[in-house]
Amino acid sequence: MNAAGRKIRMGFVGGGEGAFIAHAHRQAAGLDGRFELVCGAFSRTPENNQRTGAALGLPTERCYDTWQSMLEAESALAADQRMELLVIVTPNHLHAPVASKALRAGFHVFSEKPAALNLAELQTLRNDVIGSGQIYGLAHTYLGYAMVWQAREMVRSGAIGRLRKVLVEYPQGWLSEDVAGQGNKQADWRDDPEQSGLGGCIGDIGTHAFSLAEFVAGQRIQYISAMLGSHVVNRRLDDDASMLFKMADGASGVLIASQVCAGEENPLKIRLYGDKGGLEWRQEDPASLIHRAIDQPLRILRSGTGQPWLCDAASARMRLPAGHPEGYLEAMANLYGDLARSILQRLPGHDAPGVPGIEVGLRGMAFIETAIANHRGEAKWSEIPDSFNAGES
Repeated sequence: MNAAGRKIRMGFVGGGEGAFIAHAHRQAAGLDGRFELVCGAFSRTPENNQRTGAALGLPTERCYDTWQSMLEAESALAADQRMELLVIVTPNHLHAPVASKALRAGFHVFSEKPAALNLAELQTLRNDVIGSGQIYGLAHTYLGYAMVWQAREMVRSGAIGRLRKVLVEYPQGWLSEDVAGQGNKQADWRDDPEQSGLGGCIGDIGTHAFSLAEFVAGQRIQYISAMLGSHVVNRRLDDDASMLFKMADGASGVLIASQVCAGEENPLKIRLYGDKGGLEWRQEDPASLIHRAIDQPLRILRSGTGQPWLCDAASARMRLPAGHPEGYLEAMANLYGDLARSILQRLPGHDAPGVPGIEVGLRGMAFIETAIANHRGEAKWSEIPDSFNAGES
């Protein structure tokens, strides 16, 4: 089998029994048949770790007790047997240290976000990414949707004219009650600053809204005025965030992220308005992109292979004809597909084209820290620092 046709050997840190996001990663990685799971350190609990490995069909000797022992043992294997890509699906505090060690050991990395706990830690990771020569990607899954790429291209090509307004919102309801106090482990670690970082909701889903806005608009959010809050008694980190923002080329906007919107599921949405029209995309109906022109009736662009009105970047991320809905797993699979192409083609550099990388991670962390500082301080507006310089002396 030639290099282009072989499967990439993949290992996991985290993702034991009950971890939703790890299951989604494994399903997405397998969708196009380009990866095979060969090892893992799934849980700090030995029984959970072995049960998870057995359920995934792994031999006992490739189910490691710790991620450190996994990196050491896999590095000692023959080049055609050891893992090539490490997927990190742990709580946030392990993202940067695991990624740094893996990159230094010669493994590519695909990590859940945020990339680190703070900007200082993230700057160290950035240096390791650049120095390693390995590929590093972040699982900003919503940036894998085909119609998000279509929206981005329509903004770039001037279909809605000069951008004036961006409205992005991400309301969830799963933390409307004290589910951490009821034993929910996913909620518990997200409210622990030592595991989650400085931000709660703003780091967990606010960064998704932030990255989506910058990606589709094609410009940076430069200034923000933020209000954060916690609505549940004894909750340590924010569960609700609202802010105004100004973009680098003059557009203004509003960002809302909340996990206490009772009854909401996962309705991430973005609306963009220029001087010639507007666009609207909703994650819960990801195959549709609404286009409002200033002098024409509303139209709805639909995803699907072979649609001549869609841009090449969107069409390349579609697998099914129109009317056959694609969703979250396919969006994540698009990121894995772009990772696979870069790994198999041995493309130079540490980025996989189409996959959010370390600079997106830096932008997200700068956003978190700036929003928190603005909320706590007296300034009306705070500038998000340039991610290329953040954390450097």
